[in-house]
Amino acid sequence: MESTIWAGFAAGLLISTVTAPVGVSGAVFLLPVQLSFLGVPSPAVTPTNLLFNAVAGPGALWRYRRDGALRGSLARRLVAWTLPGVVSGAAIRVFALPGADVFRILVAVLLLPLGAWLCLRTLRPARPRPDMAEPSAPALAALALTVGVIGGIYGIGGGSLLGPILAARGMRIARIAPATLAATFTTSVVGAAAYALLALASTGPVAPDWWLGLACGLGGLIGGYLGARLQPHLPETALRLLLGALAAALGVLYAVQSLA
Repeated sequence: MESTIWAGFAAGLLISTVTAPVGVSGAVFLLPVQLSFLGVPSPAVTPTNLLFNAVAGPGALWRYRRDGALRGSLARRLVAWTLPGVVSGAAIRVFALPGADVFRILVAVLLLPLGAWLCLRTLRPARPRPDMAEPSAPALAALALTVGVIGGIYGIGGGSLLGPILAARGMRIARIAPATLAATFTTSVVGAAAYALLALASTGPVAPDWWLGLACGLGGLIGGYLGARLQPHLPETALRLLLGALAAALGVLYAVQSLA
């Protein structure tokens, strides 16, 4: 048990150190590590991942708040619509998608496009457009609700999906990052709590692995800080390509395992 806790801490530290400079949620890459190497059962792996987000996120969120970047309405609207989505996603995950095989398919379906998107946007950056490219209020609500459901099923909080979608519409990263981080943190806290409550009505491993989630989160808290400090000194293009290739490779791995 102790070795697993330390392994989780190291995984959270290393993953967040690499992902923080490029603004990608470390939870996307921590989840398959938990499934394959740390032995977290399904579906408990999802709330454990949400717990990681909840513990690892406050450092950067506090910094954005101190800088005044959370004063806009985008963060409030994303949080308002992702919250009901993540609760629904948790219920779907527990009662409709409990098996590890189905979950591996979800991992593959989500990681493959994410990796391809990272590589494509690195090699062919989108032309900057005016910030008026923000979706309409109904479209933003539908997007946030859908991403919240996916985040509740997958255990990533939703921010790593909202960010690329909003950025593809031409919104500035400086505006997107604080809002999606706030949505990720809030939905992760609520999602982990929802899984803990659903565990009372389920006989399977539904509650988060509290000690492992906290250990991964503490590692992520430190790694996120280190990654933010290292970012100005690292070649961003190489890092984004590396992350894209890693995401795609993990997606292929789980797709092969699911088909096998």
